[in-house]
Amino acid sequence: MRIARLLAAPLIALAAVIVVLLPTTPASAHGSVVNPASRNYGCWERWASRFQAPEMATEDPMCWQAWQANPNAMWNWNGLYRENLAGNHQANIPDGQLCSGGHAEGGRYNAMDTVGNWHAATVSTQFNLRLQDQASHGADYIRVYVTRAGYDPTTQPLRWSDLQLVNQIGYTPAAQWQPATQGVQIDIPVSVPGRTGRAMFYTIWQASHMDQSYYFCSDVNFGGTGNPPTNPPTMPPTSPPTTPPTAPGGCTATYTLVGNWTGGFQADVKVTAGATPITGWAVTLTYPTGQQVAQVWNGTPTTTGSTTVVRNATYNGNLPAGATTTFGLLGSTSGTNSAPTVTCATS
Repeated sequence: MRIARLLAAPLIALAAVIVVLLPTTPASAHGSVVNPASRNYGCWERWASRFQAPEMATEDPMCWQAWQANPNAMWNWNGLYRENLAGNHQANIPDGQLCSGGHAEGGRYNAMDTVGNWHAATVSTQFNLRLQDQASHGADYIRVYVTRAGYDPTTQPLRWSDLQLVNQIGYTPAAQWQPATQGVQIDIPVSVPGRTGRAMFYTIWQASHMDQSYYFCSDVNFGGTGNPPTNPPTMPPTSPPTTPPTAPGGCTATYTLVGNWTGGFQADVKVTAGATPITGWAVTLTYPTGQQVAQVWNGTPTTTGSTTVVRNATYNGNLPAGATTTFGLLGSTSGTNSAPTVTCATS
């Protein structure tokens, strides 16, 4: 009996080591953009069965550095999310950290922010981006951005100012998504006419089951063929800002059209305090051609007809003299998207 116990002890220890070293498959929860693949999903898809293969270092060096930095970023490709941001993405995710969701999950995904020649999927300028939702959360909204022309993901960190919205959908319960092998999936049509070369798509998925936001960077190379989406959006040059004069002690508001597509648009509004500090602000947007504001972030809207008043959120009302804050909005339009009349008042 003693000999048996002595022989069993090292075998038990060896089994424990084997269990620790074996990688686990990703949990059946959450999700990711799977086409064009997000950075960590793509690394898992290409290398999970050979994650220790030395040839990865030369064939796929950006995935190699990611696996070396934290293998769990790939095994948990479906867990790159933040909670309780209340839609305030830009305030919580600094420039240069967009691909990691602002160092989400204690920094597990930091390697996704590394600048370099990531594997790029070849796509058409019109195609369907696919998001897989393994846990059938559904979406409060999904926003898809593309990097501006001239941005080079192989040499430049990603900033919010590098992004242009190309499509977005609102509340969509999981029952309206397509069945998938695990959970459900949804296709979002995107169109970027005239684009060539390298770029990146950035997708924000606000899940419906709780305040949980997911962030995905997908590297692409425009080329090849694809099916054009229905009602493809178009992105005209950014319009010149509209800035009305206000009293020196009050505030000013600058309206900038960020994106415009069939039936909708995105705009940013910068609020600037005057010569004295302010403790609150309210920006009035009066649209001349029937546009409707559908969604606002970093502010609280009240809409009556074609006029929307956006008041500060709880965290951006106090501004020192000359300081600025920004809120963004999505709107709908059925005709000419003329700039609104913009006024700012302190509150």
